[in-house]
Amino acid sequence: MVLEAPAPWRDPGHDSATGAAGEWPAADLGYPSGVSQTYFQKGFGLKQAVGPVLSANYASGLVDRLKELDYVARAGDLELRLAREFGFCYGVDRAVEYAYETRQQFPDRRVFLSGEIIHNPDVNMRVQAMDIRILPEEKDPIARYADIHAGDVVILPAFGVTVAEMNHLRATGCVLVDTTCGSVLNVWKNVHKYAREGFTAVIHGKHYHEETKATASQALTHEGGQYLCVRDKDEAELVCAFIRGQVDAATIRDRFAHAASPGFDPERDLGKLGLANQTTMLMSESLEIQEMLRAAMRDRHGEAGLQERFRAFDTICSATQDRQDAVLRMLEGSPLDIMVVIGGFNSSNTQALARICAARLPTFHIDGPDCIEADAIRHRRLGEHEDVRSGEWLPAGPVRLGLTAGASTPNNVVGEVVRRILALRGLTPDQLQGA
Repeated sequence: MVLEAPAPWRDPGHDSATGAAGEWPAADLGYPSGVSQTYFQKGFGLKQAVGPVLSANYASGLVDRLKELDYVARAGDLELRLAREFGFCYGVDRAVEYAYETRQQFPDRRVFLSGEIIHNPDVNMRVQAMDIRILPEEKDPIARYADIHAGDVVILPAFGVTVAEMNHLRATGCVLVDTTCGSVLNVWKNVHKYAREGFTAVIHGKHYHEETKATASQALTHEGGQYLCVRDKDEAELVCAFIRGQVDAATIRDRFAHAASPGFDPERDLGKLGLANQTTMLMSESLEIQEMLRAAMRDRHGEAGLQERFRAFDTICSATQDRQDAVLRMLEGSPLDIMVVIGGFNSSNTQALARICAARLPTFHIDGPDCIEADAIRHRRLGEHEDVRSGEWLPAGPVRLGLTAGASTPNNVVGEVVRRILALRGLTPDQLQGA
């Protein structure tokens, strides 16, 4: 499949400022150094070619209209408020663009994605429509990439991949297009620093999430490197209890059997801690977990010992934080009656936004416009894994409705959601006016 006439092959050794060169990431991240025609990290310089296609697929005139109205609009007795930071972040935008550039650059090759490019069903559907195959998740890289051969093209998603997967893919001789987000790479660097200095990386994240698995694998590239993943404050509190001598090592091993490095020994490995995050977690919770563990280490080792035994860096990505801050500002402003949060149900940053909103007002997390039905809304409640349908969710009479979207949600999806909400009241986008 070709978006337009393909560009000629570009030598990745040329000036990378054009964005077409392929540079190896730092070797200590488990990636080799140097340059190669089988590895690309900065796209192919084809933005001009794929730009019109990206705009046609993901832009929204309706969203542009809401921005022109200063993010607040009214139609009939429905008031819409859009968060000032929402939707595609730089890292996601870059990953999607590189996927389109890859198909343009390699029109006649088999192209694969090592998992979803981002956690958004609309985007992944469009990527697959370009004959890019998304590979299912497997614990064993050999099983996952069994169909990959030399000359095939594999796109690495914004979340990154584990060191074991990268090593296996390199050995196949396939072409790699790496879209790993810079914010994720920043976390990896901190995890490496912890491992080199003998600190166990305690990662606030979901141990099964692609990003967290990739981050955790980085700790194991150093001899003696260890990691422990804590999902929330409850799990962090259990770790704190062990540090304070209130629970035994067996309790920790049992609870974190699937969320710790192989051979993890709480008595040995929880003596020196370095904090990191899955970049899309709730910022406020990450900070709380950081302070919980800091306090536990201080209680165990004293203030003087804390300096030698505890490290922490802010590794929540700026886009995630900006979207969370924007939602908080909107909730603290004019009162809202209902909140709609748009994004993939498996999107952690979207879940964090829904969690913030649900603490304040009725909130509906939807993954796209199809969730807006004539007589109900299909949505996902916090912490649940199945959709539910709620009728009469948009009451009659004046309603102030807030909207935001996760960092992997394109504007076209946001715009179509707004269009369908308006239609429930018999309204059209043309009727939107400044509030």
